[in-house]
Amino acid sequence: MKTKIMIVMPAYNAAKTIGATFQSIPQDLDTKVIVVDDASQDETVSIAKALGLEVIERNQNGGYGANQKTCYLHALKTDAEIIVMIHPDYQYDSRMIPALILPIQCGICDIMLGNRIRSRRDALEGGMPLYKYVANRILTILENFLLGQNLGEFHSGMRAYRREVLEKIPWQNNSDEFVFDQQFLIQSTYFKFRMGDVPVPARYFPEASSIQFWRSCRYGLETLWTLFLFILVKWCLIRTKIFRHDHK
Repeated sequence: MKTKIMIVMPAYNAAKTIGATFQSIPQDLDTKVIVVDDASQDETVSIAKALGLEVIERNQNGGYGANQKTCYLHALKTDAEIIVMIHPDYQYDSRMIPALILPIQCGICDIMLGNRIRSRRDALEGGMPLYKYVANRILTILENFLLGQNLGEFHSGMRAYRREVLEKIPWQNNSDEFVFDQQFLIQSTYFKFRMGDVPVPARYFPEASSIQFWRSCRYGLETLWTLFLFILVKWCLIRTKIFRHDHK
């Protein structure tokens, strides 16, 4: 019996890249693709519809995290067993989706990430800015150490989740901004889900989405704050809504 797979794309001003992202998804992969548009100012919606994709339009731009919340709320209304999230900016190689979901299908992992940093050379030659590479390495090393994980990177925009992950983690309480992703992975450790990754090429180019420098700094600080909260909760010193078991 085939695994029911859904691909969700949180989109914002992705008109120049959404077509290439969608068309690189393997043709033999039996899946449904949903685009959630966060009030784009370009032709993202019309292009996605022309590709035959289901599009959910948010009336106001709510932020990256808010967009993902809409993606997952919609996915959970279906019978999808694995939900894949990929940025529609063509920075991640959609051809790797079958490899991404295989460990979940085999019962080895609950969450899989696309790792853009197979090596320093690959990442930098792929166009990753040096400051982002350094920040990624520092945060990933710290997160692996504090969370007891062994991921190649914690900051990937290509992910796959077993349905039960989205049903159990209180992601609805997370930020509407970029730190949503880090909160989700830290929550995943707290709730004892198994994580793994597969290498994907890093592709940076002008049309690919990228966080500006100062927003990157804020993202890094918010990641550190979430790690601090995780430690306090684990030591039973505080309670916080992003680590609640009774969120439903």
